[in-house]
Amino acid sequence: MLTLLFVAFLLLLVIGFDVGFSMILASWFGILTKTERAVDASIIPLTMISYVDSYALVQIPLFILAGELMNRGGLTQRLIEWASALVGRLRGSLGHVSILTNFVMAGVSGSAVADAVATGKPLIPAMKNAGYDHGYAGAVIAAGALLGPIIPPSIPMVVYAQLASQSVIKLFMAGVVPGVLLAAGFMVICTLVARHRQYPCAEASSLRQQVRATRRAGWALMMPVIIIGGIRFGLMTDTEAAAVAAIYALAVSLFVYRDFKLGSLPQVLAATGRSSALILFLLAAAGPFSWLVAESQINQTIVALIRDFSTNPLVVLLTINALLLVVGCVIEPLPAMVIFVPTLLPIGAQLGIDPIQFGAVIVLNLMIGLLHPPIGLLLFIVSSVGRVPIGSVMRESLPFLLWSLIVLGLAIVFPGITTWLPSQVR
Repeated sequence: MLTLLFVAFLLLLVIGFDVGFSMILASWFGILTKTERAVDASIIPLTMISYVDSYALVQIPLFILAGELMNRGGLTQRLIEWASALVGRLRGSLGHVSILTNFVMAGVSGSAVADAVATGKPLIPAMKNAGYDHGYAGAVIAAGALLGPIIPPSIPMVVYAQLASQSVIKLFMAGVVPGVLLAAGFMVICTLVARHRQYPCAEASSLRQQVRATRRAGWALMMPVIIIGGIRFGLMTDTEAAAVAAIYALAVSLFVYRDFKLGSLPQVLAATGRSSALILFLLAAAGPFSWLVAESQINQTIVALIRDFSTNPLVVLLTINALLLVVGCVIEPLPAMVIFVPTLLPIGAQLGIDPIQFGAVIVLNLMIGLLHPPIGLLLFIVSSVGRVPIGSVMRESLPFLLWSLIVLGLAIVFPGITTWLPSQVR
């Protein structure tokens, strides 16, 4: 039955069905062909509802809304100006500006796609006009946007927390150190490439200009501080923080920067609804699919196979990540997560792997798929936004991809990278 389930799923994908519809139809086919124990098809809508019937998932549309408001309300542009004032004197400064801006924005939206579009529209043309290689301009934006799902708040972390019944706040904290390591490494890569290719640097900003830029961007810079600080010190729950972020972004856009008009709110809400619906429908569609996988007891078979190979948690974690890296080459991160996480969770539990480290490493692994050829979503987005040939973006993204894999390896070998900060949260 399980073989037929996956064959039907892959066949539907090849035909051209959406991932969510493919999982639902494959589940229906699996129920029809199930011979061990008859199951009523009503299990499909029931499990779909149960997978999204969670208060914690309310924060997904709220964080997306905050990101949309930030992009349309002038907050993103002021962050770019602030980053330019701080690192403009460095050679290849626009690359550094891209990473720094995305690093700050990651503390608000939790969405790599939203960050790539928001920063790619102004910065890719600016880099092209300044003489940067076009593929490199796209690759830098893609690498910076990768930080969005790693640094809190993170939509993939919320999805994982729902699938694994883990603390969202602890998972948020688990992404901080890997996110900082990624950003630092990306900045070093930008420096090395800029020196090798003799990219230009902007005129150094005076202290007064830096202070002025910081003051202008102050309201935008306070956003991640309010969100992460409020969660860290117990002033608000993660869901309340998402609501505060959306309200804060709307208030600043309307009354402080005044770049946003109430007449644009329906468009923002519609865009938020579309993005949220895609994620939540995918999560719902994983319900019956995951139920059938669990019903087949395939997880026990996989656990047995891995145990026969090794009982060392480190070796097992490396094996799982090697599998997921291959999966990430052909399946987008969120579909891969909802398909494979329910199967992999029992393996980590039985081998005593810390569930927070397990979750952080899996999310980091699957998010690397956003930057991984041949179907890395961020590569195609920046290619489209910046009108850059996809081949050159893929080629220029390889150093950033290599550093991402190194950070993943460090998070696997040294658990404290992902568990120390969560252990400080009570």
